[in-house]
Amino acid sequence: MKGKDHHVVCFGEILWDNLPTGRKPGGAPMNVAYHLKKLGINSILISRVGDDDNGEELIRFIKAKGLSIDFCQKDPDHVTSTVEVVIGDDQEVRYDIVAPVAWDYIALEKGLPELVSESDAFVFGSLATRNRTSYETLLSLLEKASCKVFDVNLRAPHFDVKKMGELLSKTDLLKLNIHELYLISGWFSTTCSTESDRISVLQNFFGIPEIVLTKGGSGASYYTQNAQCNYPAFKVEVNDTVGSGDSFLAAFLSKRIKGESIEGILNYASALGAFITTHSGACPEYKQYDLERFIWKNDLNSARHLIK
Repeated sequence: MKGKDHHVVCFGEILWDNLPTGRKPGGAPMNVAYHLKKLGINSILISRVGDDDNGEELIRFIKAKGLSIDFCQKDPDHVTSTVEVVIGDDQEVRYDIVAPVAWDYIALEKGLPELVSESDAFVFGSLATRNRTSYETLLSLLEKASCKVFDVNLRAPHFDVKKMGELLSKTDLLKLNIHELYLISGWFSTTCSTESDRISVLQNFFGIPEIVLTKGGSGASYYTQNAQCNYPAFKVEVNDTVGSGDSFLAAFLSKRIKGESIEGILNYASALGAFITTHSGACPEYKQYDLERFIWKNDLNSARHLIK
């Protein structure tokens, strides 16, 4: 990865999640940027809010968390995004995402290509494809990125198979969950019988060098063209799963850009993903020490179990 002073650029939606427990800031790109910042990586967010009270509150939140607001555009014609979040008895999360909103219109403003070209990683998701303006900006920035990280975030009906294929063909590191893997691999092959088969379909169709698969309570797996690494899930009492995948990706990248071993990377990423599920919302307040203590306690409990 690029240099001593690492920075990661996150592109896409920022919004208010209307949770059963109250309103919280959200959007996968912002969540990833938030957690990267918590883990000591300079993260920069490219997004757009409305010229309204909700937008002003989001900007204040972003600024208060130490994130730059320099590339958060203000839209005079479209409102700031809000999302109704429903959490089922199975802890599965469902979203009602209104369209169009301000982040559908992210413009290719001056300075963005240079910002992306100088980054260690450029993180983007599938929601940004639903409107032509943001999608064309995204395609332009992908041409400048040295490491393109596709954080799949499928929310029906806000995705298109053709656009997904175009983004997959440009991807260096793909992160998706098990449900997304089954859906996407099914678009390109009807003969898959195993997880590895489905991963191979994506690798063979699109030549993706690295794939990270999150599987909830079944842990996570990392694939290259020639190798696979599996890691178990941390056992926790779940509050909600909102943003856990985003925190996983942030922790993964925070170690990945420093060149650490894949086992160490997956341990750290799995720990933060689990730690966040013990809280409410995607961006709870915490310090690196809290995560390290969580890992230490889990290791200690595992050792006790082995002794028994």
